[in-house]
Amino acid sequence: MSGAPGAGHRPGPVAVLVGPMGVGKSTVGRVLAERLGVGFRDTDEDIVRAAGKPVSDIFVDEGEPRFRELERQAVADAVAGHRGILALGGGAVMDDGTRALLAGLPVVFLDVGVGEAVKRVGLNAPRPLLAVNPRQRWRELMEQRRPLYTEVARAVVTTDDRTPEEAAEAVLDALELRKS
Repeated sequence: MSGAPGAGHRPGPVAVLVGPMGVGKSTVGRVLAERLGVGFRDTDEDIVRAAGKPVSDIFVDEGEPRFRELERQAVADAVAGHRGILALGGGAVMDDGTRALLAGLPVVFLDVGVGEAVKRVGLNAPRPLLAVNPRQRWRELMEQRRPLYTEVARAVVTTDDRTPEEAAEAVLDALELRKS
């Protein structure tokens, strides 16, 4: 596929989307993949498939450390084997090894404000890290993660007040990815 976006660069995903839960990584990623004619892969979906149960159940049954172990492996596998659009779970960037894997890749940090994120995630959604006081917890997570998102990102795209299609267009522009 020599005419594919990213041709001539290090093998790997055409684009990697990072950011907090509720930002739209999967939704925007699917739109991007369709626009570019490439596949879409979400590491959280890979983990669910491998574990045979939802992320929230992994947290409850096996704990966050086990989930993070599965996540590290899912990211490593996807970075090595996927050539389309890749969406990572919100906490994937917390791992030093994962950040090292992302170095040099076309990573975009999709950013969103707390009000919009909580609205998108929904207060009743099965998000184990937001179980108690979702707004405050989301702010705390972003305080920890924002510097890491920006560290790995080649570009930042805000999704507030944008449709998934508009956000995808902004990613295409930010990475200078246009299908000819």
